[in-house]
Amino acid sequence: MLFILLDYMILFLRQLKFIQRQNLFILKVILIFMSLKVSDIGEKELVRYIIANSKKITPDDAAITPFYNSNLISTCDMLIQSRHFPKNMSYYDMGFKSVTVNVSDLAAMGAKPLGFLLSMAIPKNLEVDNFKEIVGGVLKACDYYSIPLIGGDTNEASEIIISGTALGLCDNPLMKNNYKKDDLIAITGDIGLAALGFEIDDLDSIYVKHALRPKARINEGQILKKYGATSATDITDGLASELYEIKKDGFGFMIHEELLGITDEYKNLASNLNLDYLDLVFHIGEDFELLFTISKENLEKLPIEYKVIGIVSDSDVIELTLENGFVEQIKNKGYEHYVGE
Repeated sequence: MLFILLDYMILFLRQLKFIQRQNLFILKVILIFMSLKVSDIGEKELVRYIIANSKKITPDDAAITPFYNSNLISTCDMLIQSRHFPKNMSYYDMGFKSVTVNVSDLAAMGAKPLGFLLSMAIPKNLEVDNFKEIVGGVLKACDYYSIPLIGGDTNEASEIIISGTALGLCDNPLMKNNYKKDDLIAITGDIGLAALGFEIDDLDSIYVKHALRPKARINEGQILKKYGATSATDITDGLASELYEIKKDGFGFMIHEELLGITDEYKNLASNLNLDYLDLVFHIGEDFELLFTISKENLEKLPIEYKVIGIVSDSDVIELTLENGFVEQIKNKGYEHYVGE
């Protein structure tokens, strides 16, 4: 995309006779060296570039490939020790999480798990017992989600890197943006718990447990599809980020703080840590709950626990009604690779 823009810029300058043909190459080289770095645009913009240049990619939580009378749902996620595993996370929980992050994408599509592929790069000085703990966590998670480990690869690296690929089947996948005006916005459970847990040292805290061993909502995803949810995605990068990911032109979302169910205990803990509780809830992520939209009629039929947090509008903005009644626009901010590195 950058090179295309450069070509257009040079063509424009030529038409204005600001530059001669012999100087085109020199100018182009100068402009390239002035180009952006990946840290300037972030992970999501890089993904958009890939999607824009590949007509076969479905821009959703997972890939969709027609497969006999159904669809093969496939997704992959890479976890790097220094970026994705808290220092107090056990090797066992590293393995468990590597399955969870992938299965969560299947859940967002309403897919039934089919198989899991594990690729792992580890330091050569890693103790064998620690390696076995990682594999033990992977196998336990596969058993928990009823998704068999069917293959993978190993390699050497300076730190632990785990890349998983989850496969599933789904006849009519849930997409991110099939909602309609006046659909209700809901989540499958409390959010912000992991974000707070990352700041706490007490391993027995419910917040820390959510941070160290999150669970994917695979059964809930299949139920949402069965009962007519209009869209769904999993909350990994923060509620705000996911809301902006599913937003389409001409539609907006109104979220209500009082419906989020943020407890006084949560607010007090955040305050004691000099943290903004709304920032934790909206902009950190790692909850792995499902964010979904559904009509009022179908919501009443859902046989699972859920929490309605807002409504789809035609405002074309994403807003939050605070507990004091004031309305503010929600910032498009969440966890993103490359940014700030």
